[in-house]
Amino acid sequence: MRVVIAEDNALLREGLTRLLDGRGFEVAAAVGDGPSLVAAVLLHHPDVAVVDVRMPPTFRDEGLRASLEARRQVPQTAVMILSQYVEQSYASELLRGGGGGTGYLLKDRVADVGEFVDALRRVAAGGTALDPEVVAQLIARGRPQPLDTLTPRERQVLGLIAEGRTNAAIATSLHMTEGGVEKHITSIFAKLALPDSADDHRRVLAVLAFLNA
Repeated sequence: MRVVIAEDNALLREGLTRLLDGRGFEVAAAVGDGPSLVAAVLLHHPDVAVVDVRMPPTFRDEGLRASLEARRQVPQTAVMILSQYVEQSYASELLRGGGGGTGYLLKDRVADVGEFVDALRRVAAGGTALDPEVVAQLIARGRPQPLDTLTPRERQVLGLIAEGRTNAAIATSLHMTEGGVEKHITSIFAKLALPDSADDHRRVLAVLAFLNA
């Protein structure tokens, strides 16, 4: 699996490169700014890009803006944001922009390398991997009306879907049966009026609704 890394901190950039090299990934490029990220994606067409938010020259939201530009020029590019910060201005746009998988994890909350690698693989495969704190901040501005019809339990299930959890993992987390989880998911799809299509696609649509798309 081919990866491009965009991280301005040289030590972190080198650390990520070594970590992923040791886990069977091919790091095609490791760069330190937004324009270099776009160029690397155009050149290498990676399966996934791992991107910090704040990079030179202003250290504000260059990583997110570069990710959007990379996805515009190379559709279906999967992006895993790995940052200390939740930047709302472009994060929602990246998540609802369609195309490849999208993840947003907070560096300080990544406690297990294996879980990070699993999340990266989910995103590369077109799924989502969102830190619960990211989800909480992105929806803090208010939910769209259809979500108001969901029960508290359905919102819990939808939040775990946003993290990229499988039905089995959701069942374990909420101490439910998988059958119970499936019933909640069916109800969520119906209340959000999601089209009848492949389950994975509807899960992504549900996540986008959850993030106030």
